[in-house]
Amino acid sequence: MKLANALSQRSELQTRIRQLESRLNNNALVQEGEQPAEDPMELLCELEADYARLEEMISAINRTNNSTKLEDGSTLSDLLAKRDCLKGKLGVLRGFLDNASSLVRRHSASEIKIKSTVDVRKLQKQVDGLSKDLRELEETIQEKNWTTELL
Repeated sequence: MKLANALSQRSELQTRIRQLESRLNNNALVQEGEQPAEDPMELLCELEADYARLEEMISAINRTNNSTKLEDGSTLSDLLAKRDCLKGKLGVLRGFLDNASSLVRRHSASEIKIKSTVDVRKLQKQVDGLSKDLRELEETIQEKNWTTELL
């Protein structure tokens, strides 16, 4: 099985678990004398089995990510950590740029003038470069996901 297929199955399992949680909650209480739409004990058994499968899947994915080496010697796990940090950094920078580049309208010359504390254009170029790096990193990760066998 390819790593990409395992990632897809993991996502499907996580969705199914969320659905089981909802179904369990919907069948937790009934009016006296009534029966639940679904047997909560059966749902709990399904939940247990799905979590066991999810644990196996996550372990296999993590083992694969930790042992898959790239040409430069880094692992797929290293790339995933780098991707997560790049996404976080880009999120902060984009939010900051939104604030730094917003215009404050003045209705008269006597009103306080508000100006940006940074060179927005320069910072935007940095964000553009980081965005490009993230896209290239995502492409590398996706390529590895489709060419790497799950351990």
